[in-house]
Amino acid sequence: MNGTTIITVMKKSFVLPLLSCFMTTMTFAQNNVHQQSLSYEWPKEEQVLQNLQRWQDLKFGVLIHWGLYSVPGIVESWSICDENWITRDTTMTYQQYQDWYFGLADKFNPQNFNPRQWATVMKDAGMKYMIFTTKHHDGFCMFDSRETDFTITRHAFKDNVQSDVLRFVLEAFRENDFMIGTYFSKPDWHSQYYWWDVYAKKGRNVNYYIDQHPWRWNQFCKFTYNQIEEIMSRYGNVDILWLDGGWVCKENNQDIHMDEIAKMARHHQPSLIIVERTIRGPYENYQTPERTIPDKQLSYPWESCIPLSDDWGYVNRPRWKSSAKVINTLMEVVAKGGNLALGVGPTSDGIIQPEAVDILERIGEWLKTNGEAIYDTKTTNHYHDGNLWFTSSNNSRLTFALYPLEDGKQLPTSISWTGNLPQKRIRLLENHQSLKYNIQDGKVTLKLPKKMKQQPFVLVIE
Repeated sequence: MNGTTIITVMKKSFVLPLLSCFMTTMTFAQNNVHQQSLSYEWPKEEQVLQNLQRWQDLKFGVLIHWGLYSVPGIVESWSICDENWITRDTTMTYQQYQDWYFGLADKFNPQNFNPRQWATVMKDAGMKYMIFTTKHHDGFCMFDSRETDFTITRHAFKDNVQSDVLRFVLEAFRENDFMIGTYFSKPDWHSQYYWWDVYAKKGRNVNYYIDQHPWRWNQFCKFTYNQIEEIMSRYGNVDILWLDGGWVCKENNQDIHMDEIAKMARHHQPSLIIVERTIRGPYENYQTPERTIPDKQLSYPWESCIPLSDDWGYVNRPRWKSSAKVINTLMEVVAKGGNLALGVGPTSDGIIQPEAVDILERIGEWLKTNGEAIYDTKTTNHYHDGNLWFTSSNNSRLTFALYPLEDGKQLPTSISWTGNLPQKRIRLLENHQSLKYNIQDGKVTLKLPKKMKQQPFVLVIE
């Protein structure tokens, strides 16, 4: 059955009801998008702080969604939720649809699964860290979990030598010197400990009263703890544990005992960066504004997570962002002190599709000549002026002026800015050509060389 005829997601704007945990942390979900907390608490562990600094220097990573939803090419997991922004084919009952969706486990058989291709493509794109979805909200595990049969190692792909997908994905990226991250969904809509079939579904939340069924909730807490321990203890070094599903939190009466999970996880991975999204406190080691960039420069760690297309996973007929759009976004994110995790979803057959590869290659080519203004940089106090974004080298000897160029626009013949004045010279980063400039009343003006490539560029201010 073609999933594109079964599920459509409304594109209209909406605001989901504020859950109590979001009210406590001053965050909310709008258009099913996680916003960022409005305050930050630095981790106290020295090893974690060191790893966090290393992560901040990398600037550009990939967030990989791959799962059952990749088979029909539909939105990840959300089609089995009953919130009012989701519509389904009205010729099917909800139970029929859910059975169809969970039945995709017997069709998900990616015979061309090639994690080395993934790692090579992302490395060539200039990415330095990765986050792989081990389990999304639908509960289907992309690793060999002993806590459930709902895993890729026990369905259609079970006889493949690479059936324990997580192991081979992480190995491929480690071989390419990536920092390693694992995404894990706190809610699990397949588990009878979270969505119990005795009751109807209630949106994204647990569908029974926890205070009336404490044994069942305790079983879910153990289930979650054990699955995270499987990932932390059996798959080698992990740098980031990226926890999604911020509505599962103590303040929303869905306490999974994060202190116990964090203690266990760091027993296995002492320098682990934990990202409990939208839950302000000791386990949100960096913030994750989704599909957006903060309005202002921030002094603490954060990461904009933005998909390459309109969707996180593979979908039919995607609308791609251009390489220039991604580069422009990266410029702004880094100038404001953040990292960019670009979402890329492999096909149901297990490869990165050619259209995505082409865009990523062009991003990588730009970074080969301009990456000095992105990687290992610091923020500047004067970080934005006119069309320019500014970053600084780690030793503060160089300032970089980054000029974004929108698709369809032409470069101007000259540019100007205030602040970040040169003491010696200004040159193009891509070819080190020195440029003539003048300064008048604290304003720098320079003419751009003729026949420059019509693409974003970087100036070096010495």
